[in-house]
Amino acid sequence: MKEMKTTVPHAQERALLVGVMVRGVHHEMDVIDTLDELAQLAEGAGAEVLGRVLCKQVKIHAGHYIGKGKAEEVARQAQELGANLVIFDEDLSPAQGRNLEEVIGLRVLDRTQLILDIFARRAQTREGCLQVELAQHRYLLPRLRRMWTHLERQAGGIGLKGPGETQIEMDKRRIQDLIRTLTQELELVRTRRAEQRRGRQRHGWALVSIVGYTNAGKSTLLNRLAGAEIYAKDQLFATLDPTTRQVELPNGEPCLMTDTVGFIRKLPHHLVDSFKATLEEVVEADLILHVIDCSHPQVDQQIAAVNTVLDEIGAENKPVFCALNKIDQDAGRNIARQLGNTLMHSAAVSAITGEGMEDLLSKLANALKGDKQLMNLAIPMSEGRFLSMLKQSATVLEEKYEGEFAELIVRVPAPLVPRCEPYLVEKG
Repeated sequence: MKEMKTTVPHAQERALLVGVMVRGVHHEMDVIDTLDELAQLAEGAGAEVLGRVLCKQVKIHAGHYIGKGKAEEVARQAQELGANLVIFDEDLSPAQGRNLEEVIGLRVLDRTQLILDIFARRAQTREGCLQVELAQHRYLLPRLRRMWTHLERQAGGIGLKGPGETQIEMDKRRIQDLIRTLTQELELVRTRRAEQRRGRQRHGWALVSIVGYTNAGKSTLLNRLAGAEIYAKDQLFATLDPTTRQVELPNGEPCLMTDTVGFIRKLPHHLVDSFKATLEEVVEADLILHVIDCSHPQVDQQIAAVNTVLDEIGAENKPVFCALNKIDQDAGRNIARQLGNTLMHSAAVSAITGEGMEDLLSKLANALKGDKQLMNLAIPMSEGRFLSMLKQSATVLEEKYEGEFAELIVRVPAPLVPRCEPYLVEKG
């Protein structure tokens, strides 16, 4: 079988972008903004963007999405510009993609295919590559017929089975086998991640998952807080693989912060499903740190997009703290001031300059403190290992040593409470 990737070739690609606005459903400025985003994605994949087309529709057409007449207009504009690729800012069905390619006469990609290409280029770890490959094959499976049209024309007819049909069936079986294999490998990844989380819970460390719209400054913020050197660049999906670093809070307690993949409007469901192993870090977190790009003109829509993805992965009830980022820019500072009046649990920061970091860490410490329980304990000196771990993971308010026991008044993280209960001293 041919190697079937969803990747976009490099510099020779000259793209025409197509956005669709359905009257009464979409606002023109929102469509223009997502087209701007699509242009960034296309350039990030190595394409040269030659132009854009905004198609205003009364409804979506089942056959060609924008209708055959509009598709012919797009074909003429692509020819005039010298484009060799047309990218739609929508998800196209396999039939729509096939029909559009027939009318336009050029290769047609949709938004999902473009995002998958970027993910495939930038995934570095074995886990990241597995997740991207799974998403690619899930996307590819229903589109095999479109890819093998050239073989179907060689033979076939009523009652006959051409070589293209045979090849499609062979490819379909192979891809289904690959999907099963990749799913099994990712289940092992999820198992390992669950074991790591249990290890963190035994130490009582709080876990904070950093989420946000792509390019909101998540990696830059973690670099600033943890003194890390995570790759951070002003581009969409600059980093894909999750990174965890230890951060010490002002009260002396450690927490673990995990930088996750950026979210985006119209995030393909293939990616949400395939990246569940990574996104479980968000679901299992003690606190979600939502980094917001306050300098972006569509900041409200970006916040809504992140909340939608959190709902999709089952994290809608998790406590959320907002980092109102990019106050080093005038627009960002003004919007952060406005959002701060409506978002109770938030802090205005600049991940670039470091402004507001002390306030952010202090508020995070207070937010995490709510999960701790005050306990009066008497621990035998023979339990030296447990005593040492407890001092590292809990907040020790008072301690004294009487004979064979260490008597402590501590504020204990919720995961450690059951292990401390055997040493609990009744007040009286």
